[in-house]
Amino acid sequence: MELINLTPRLGVDASSRLRSPGDVLLHDYMRTEGLNPSQLARRIGIPASQIKEIVAGERSVTARHAIRLAIALDTSALYWLVLQARYDLAREARGITTAGRSTAGAEAPPDFR
Repeated sequence: MELINLTPRLGVDASSRLRSPGDVLLHDYMRTEGLNPSQLARRIGIPASQIKEIVAGERSVTARHAIRLAIALDTSALYWLVLQARYDLAREARGITTAGRSTAGAEAPPDFR
C-alpha cells in the first residue's frame, strides 16, 4: 500500500507566494478561528511560547507539532511538514544562489517557491 506517490520532480506552484508555516498558522487558522497562542497551545498540548516562536518564524514546525496541529485544526501532519520543508528549501536555495553568483560557473539551484 502506497500512501503518497512522490515523483522525482515534485513541484510546487511557483506562482504562489512563499509563506512560513507560522504565517499560515496565524492567518489561515488562528485568526479565522479566533484563537490566540495560549488558547491554541492549550488545545494542542504544547507551551504557548512554542506557538509564539513558530508564528514569529523563530522555531520550525517539528513532527510533534505537526501531529498536534493536524488533530486540532483538521489538517494532516504532512501538510505542516511540507510547509516547513518548502520554506526551509526556499531559504536555503536563496542563500546558495547568493553565494553562487560570486563564484564563476556556479549553477543556480532550482526554484523552491
